[in-house]
Amino acid sequence: MNTIIDTNFNFPGQKGLYKGKVREVYNINDNLLVMVATDRLSAFDVVMPKGIPYKGQILNQIATKFMKQTEDLVPNWLIATPDPNVAVGHLCEPFKVEMVIRGYMSGHAAREYKVGKRILCGVPLPEGLKENDKFPQPIITPATKAEMGDHDEDISRKDIIARGIVSEADYLVLEDYTRKLFQRGSEIAASRGLILVDTKYEFGKTKDDKIVLIDEIHTPDSSRYFYADGYQDRQEAGEQQKQLSKEFVRQWLISNGFQGLEGQTVPQMTDDYIETVSDRYIELYEKIMGEDFVKADVVHIQERIQKNVERYLAEQA
Repeated sequence: MNTIIDTNFNFPGQKGLYKGKVREVYNINDNLLVMVATDRLSAFDVVMPKGIPYKGQILNQIATKFMKQTEDLVPNWLIATPDPNVAVGHLCEPFKVEMVIRGYMSGHAAREYKVGKRILCGVPLPEGLKENDKFPQPIITPATKAEMGDHDEDISRKDIIARGIVSEADYLVLEDYTRKLFQRGSEIAASRGLILVDTKYEFGKTKDDKIVLIDEIHTPDSSRYFYADGYQDRQEAGEQQKQLSKEFVRQWLISNGFQGLEGQTVPQMTDDYIETVSDRYIELYEKIMGEDFVKADVVHIQERIQKNVERYLAEQA
């Protein structure tokens, strides 16, 4: 399968390379960042051994299109998209927290609630909720930003400020931007027959001290969507919700005895299963964006990316 698992480009003016769980970020002259979305799949903060065809293209195109659709609300780092798998933007210093916002009691929040927790990241949770119930108001439950191989950890607003991870003034901006983005994302999702259940945003500061949205926004890797049609009926009947997210991968891993815990082994993903995951990601793209997904040529994917990025950088020189 023609997937991009790892890159080792040497672009003109390259100063450094950071490899995240899914994205690889090249520093160009301490001025620009070239972010390559690979086909790596991460679940429970563990990178799976095999890549998913077209996943990187899907994530990159969803993220960059949503940045264009929200730039009137919140400034972002994006400048250009010279390749289907690549975004180029301003050099930023990332905040070391992920701003997670939840409109519904799903996923991690539901798992914590099920074992009796009624406070999540310092936010009290109402009694009597069922999995996938809507919260009275969206709640912000931040997480520390982990390095590859480590687990993100829940953290409260109070602890973030007390530990000096983010200043109080900056944190208030992050909360404001998070709520605005979630509201816009929810409106866009509703227009496509979807519910934006929960998501996470990452922010950074530019050289001129401006707080901007970075990384991804409203992708199936960072967000959970439900189909709006039949949501209430399914809740009342105690049925699982029809959802669009990579939760289906997490559930497959759980059913095969893996939750990223020490001593557990990642189950083998057959080529047939990987193809079904790729098909699901394409479905996610088409439902979330409301348009057909056009597959890029992946015969020589590394060469394609290198040529497109070098052409873009030459045009900027």
